[in-house]
Amino acid sequence: MRFAIAVLPALFAGLTLSVAQTAVAQNVKVTPLGSHAGEFCPLDRALVFEDPDGTRILYDAGRTVRGPDDPRLGKIDAVLLTHVHFDHLGDLIQPAENAGTCARPDFSVKVAPNSNTVNITVGKKAKLIVGAEMAKFFALKVKQAGGEASQVQLLRYGALTKVGGVSVSSVPAVHSNGLDPAFLHKDHGDMLEANGLTAYLGPPGGYVLQFSNGLSVYLSGDTGITAEQELVVRKYYKAGLTVLNIGGVFTTGPQEAAFVINELVKPRSVIASHANEQATQDGKLRAGTKTEAFRKAVSVPVHLPLSGRTMEFDASGVCVAGC
Repeated sequence: MRFAIAVLPALFAGLTLSVAQTAVAQNVKVTPLGSHAGEFCPLDRALVFEDPDGTRILYDAGRTVRGPDDPRLGKIDAVLLTHVHFDHLGDLIQPAENAGTCARPDFSVKVAPNSNTVNITVGKKAKLIVGAEMAKFFALKVKQAGGEASQVQLLRYGALTKVGGVSVSSVPAVHSNGLDPAFLHKDHGDMLEANGLTAYLGPPGGYVLQFSNGLSVYLSGDTGITAEQELVVRKYYKAGLTVLNIGGVFTTGPQEAAFVINELVKPRSVIASHANEQATQDGKLRAGTKTEAFRKAVSVPVHLPLSGRTMEFDASGVCVAGC
């Protein structure tokens, strides 16, 4: 009897630890891959989402992922691209970790006409998920870079595909989708440049990711305010976490983005993105920034995508670690 009494606390402690480990295992991990470790810098776009089953999805690699050999990437099962503007597709990358300053990162390594996105897709043998008229263009690009055309998957608005335990759905974005001539064969690019034109690849888009723990995440891409943010993203997908562009000029600014969060999507929390500014210094939010204005205007927690620092979110969209 004394032995049973003695081991009960140990058994209870073991059970508590097991439950805690299971809870952690059910979280979705989000890791920003920006230009400078521990900071939120002007052209930071890229995020890696990891499902509890280990599926890893890279969102908008842009310029700040240092190609397929970037040690921060790890395994990548799929790459999502919202549109083909250089800061999302990736025409240049850094020569080394933390090259330049947060305010002025050194993007001096040219990766066009292939693009950073294509190089990562090929190097990681990942799927590349795109919408609009982008699939045929990227199938050719991936094949020319040494991959397989079949790696490119078209996901038009309203469609859904599965990557491991993650459902990926396409949702609208209100923006543009012109391809810079730098990504084309030189003769074609020169002709367009001479006429002040870009190649157009159909409308841009955003995504909703539905993870195996039940969490739905809205990835806005570059967009203004759109009615689908309420009708589709909130009412249908019930997004608990949003990644929203806040930089203004080309997308929603801080006040417009706050309206999207407070009145349309109404998630449990939001990750600020695409601020187009040095938002932090030593990992702390800088006063007077657009990011600060957004945080003050929003009624839910705003999390900063500090490069390399993993955040964990539960099924409802609440950050439970790393924020």
